[in-house]
Amino acid sequence: MPNTETPSTTDHIPDTAGWPVTGDDGRARPPWAATDPLLRDYYDTEWGNPVRDERGMFERVCLEGFQVGLSWRLILQKREAFRDAFAGFDPEAVAEMNIEHLLDDETLIRNRRKLQAAVTNAQATLALRDEGTHLGEFIWSYQPDTTPAPHTMAEVPTRSAESEQLAKDLKKRGFTFVGPVTMYALMESTGIVDTNLVGTWKRGSSGVWA
Repeated sequence: MPNTETPSTTDHIPDTAGWPVTGDDGRARPPWAATDPLLRDYYDTEWGNPVRDERGMFERVCLEGFQVGLSWRLILQKREAFRDAFAGFDPEAVAEMNIEHLLDDETLIRNRRKLQAAVTNAQATLALRDEGTHLGEFIWSYQPDTTPAPHTMAEVPTRSAESEQLAKDLKKRGFTFVGPVTMYALMESTGIVDTNLVGTWKRGSSGVWA
């Protein structure tokens, strides 16, 4: 991933100038997922696969918010701890939480603003239901007409007109830590856009884009 707010492109990446890297299993992957076992497994099993349900999308919004300024690898390492702390990312449960006790939890990222954002975003997620939609449907409504077809990491966008509008509209509804770069990373990770490099084994595998 090219975004500074998505899987880190500086950790565990071979000198490949951003081109796909073929692993010992014969599968080509982007450099960020080529060697580190944790990132490789995440890429192979989850990244870019469609996420459409409310709880699944809420978790991704929260995790992307926690990742701002940090590496995605760190977020993956702490993911189960986040799930335990935030009731499996059930929006109704999180919306009623007090985060004070989490500030002393060394298994989490102890950033008050980020922890509180999960609660704020849960409340905003519930409020979306009053509009006759849910978070998954709402975010998918910003799917563009076309998706990029990058050959190298340098060609992968970090934001788009859709991610900018999504960020703006989510902020109007009370969401935080949802900037346009973060929202583009969310769109990539949940299959709304396909930024798999041309030639990698997952390119087009989501079923969303031919």
